[in-house]
Amino acid sequence: MRVMVIVKATASSEAGTLPSTELLEAMGRFNEELVAAGIMQAGDGLKPSSAGKRIAFDGASRTVIDGPFAETKELIAGFWIWQVKDLDEAVAWVKRCPNPMPEPSEIEIRPLYEMADFGEAMTPDLVAQEDRIRAKLAEE
Repeated sequence: MRVMVIVKATASSEAGTLPSTELLEAMGRFNEELVAAGIMQAGDGLKPSSAGKRIAFDGASRTVIDGPFAETKELIAGFWIWQVKDLDEAVAWVKRCPNPMPEPSEIEIRPLYEMADFGEAMTPDLVAQEDRIRAKLAEE
């Protein structure tokens, strides 16, 4: 199963406070363990929401909203994509993770949809399209 492991934002991450050398080293070691175990597929940190934009959809209308965004605890400061056996394995790995922030923080784990989750709505043409997209991404 694939999961997105979401590092929730904090006041420090939203202020643009960069991690210490010690934290970068600890996270680097943790990421190396994830890669060696065949777990980590992708991952990165995100700049503060003040550097971002949101696009609100309402029918055919699109509205661009400049950051920063309210509710820091609901924002994302970073992420990983992991391939794990189940959520229990993902939880076990997250428990080993260094605290990614200088203050108390949270990491959320969310399963990704797999094509089989969409049942009959996933036609053979849509499966072929998804296969082409994944193959193209693998080339890059």
